[in-house]
Amino acid sequence: MSRSTRPPGRRAPVRLGPLTGIVGFLAFVEFTSGILQGYYTPMLTDIARHLGIHDADVNWFEGTQLMLSALVVPAFAKLGDMFGHKRMLLWSTALTAIASLALPFTDSFAVFLVAWTLQGFYVVWLPLEIAIIWSRTRGREGGSLLTARAAGILVATLEAGAISGALLGGQLVDTLPLWIVLLVPALFVVACYFVIRFGVQESPDPNGGRLDLLGLCLVSVALIAFTGGLSLLRLHGAGSPLAWGVVVLGIALLIPFVLVELRHPDPLIDVRMFRSPALGPVFLTAGLFGVSVLGAQAPLSTFARTDPDAHGYGLGTSGFATSLIIGLYLIGMIVGALLFPKFSRWFSPRVTLIGAAALVGVGYLLFLPFHASYAQVVTNMVIAGIGSGALVAALPAAAASAAPATQTGVATGLTNSVKTVGGAIASAVFGIALMQGVAEGAGATAGTAGSLSGYVTVWLVCGATAMLAAVLLCFVPREAFRDRHSASAPADAR
Repeated sequence: MSRSTRPPGRRAPVRLGPLTGIVGFLAFVEFTSGILQGYYTPMLTDIARHLGIHDADVNWFEGTQLMLSALVVPAFAKLGDMFGHKRMLLWSTALTAIASLALPFTDSFAVFLVAWTLQGFYVVWLPLEIAIIWSRTRGREGGSLLTARAAGILVATLEAGAISGALLGGQLVDTLPLWIVLLVPALFVVACYFVIRFGVQESPDPNGGRLDLLGLCLVSVALIAFTGGLSLLRLHGAGSPLAWGVVVLGIALLIPFVLVELRHPDPLIDVRMFRSPALGPVFLTAGLFGVSVLGAQAPLSTFARTDPDAHGYGLGTSGFATSLIIGLYLIGMIVGALLFPKFSRWFSPRVTLIGAAALVGVGYLLFLPFHASYAQVVTNMVIAGIGSGALVAALPAAAASAAPATQTGVATGLTNSVKTVGGAIASAVFGIALMQGVAEGAGATAGTAGSLSGYVTVWLVCGATAMLAAVLLCFVPREAFRDRHSASAPADAR
């Protein structure tokens, strides 16, 4: 069928063409990112014994990395728009490599914690990669769909890397000395540096300019206070005045940040983008999505491990059986990431986003009636995983296509930052809910498992926030996230 007679609503297949090479190199980078996210999980207890710390202190690793990611993504995304996305991708990879190489050669908790925290610079890779791809497709026919397809491939390789990393780490930690095991991901990151250096071209026409240091300082202090307050809530509970005071301080510090950014000629974050009919719902969706994709994984794992004979709920699974649930969830994410560009071509990016958010909501709400068997939990997780994979790929691609040309990196980075904040809030809320369950059930069970009501809270919040995101996306203009035929920024985002 010729292109002129193609039925309406069905578009010609979009092929990567000249982008195949660069997407292939960036896919290796995302595969390594997945390894970093999955590799260490099976050996956290071994790391704790190596450092001579209590298992509970391992939580510091996640907390400090989340805090770093909230700080570095806005800065590196803006610097990428200013001086080149590849340049900042190289810098972040070099810092990640140095930190990763330090981990195998220290038994000091303080040094290990600092290195582990700095390793979190990998969080800026995906936003910068999407910005690189979008900068090379801008102005081309089907540019938005090309970016969506490339994003789907990158997210699929990321999740494949997470699965491979978990399997590889679990196998090696039982057979090799720990320092050798810890060296493996560092070698992957070093390889990434050279892959980027020699295989990836720089984004054309960087904006230049000077970094908004005042804005960076204000948003950094606000995020540190906010995430720090959430950590205190997890440690001391919802009754802690100090924790709530720090949280309120973090929120209050956003007011002078917004006022400064509105007056700045080249702000770190153009806060007017949050008023855009296309971008505003995307950022809100990212925050709501962070609730489930970042905040719910630990509660789901502990629910599966809970002994139903002792507590009346849970699956009582072994560590391996629990890892299979997580693995199937990640496979669902791979499927969702790869299907996203196809459905975007058949329908529209906006409709696909709505459907993906709804799938996440359905998956978690299904836990309310169906959580008594292994098959039910796996089914729920796969449904949520398909929607989650599509959203991980869709959100930065949608932000890039809807953002002003000079704010591509900032827009893609904001989806990551807002998602992280949503995950941090959810982590604190879910921790309080589950600890409340412990307090209420202590007399009956004398155990450390949260009550079923705590887990119901997790599932209900995850399902409701995802459905709210789907509703918000319904208000996005119908032609949002499609190719723009003008290089000028839309009026609503100026």
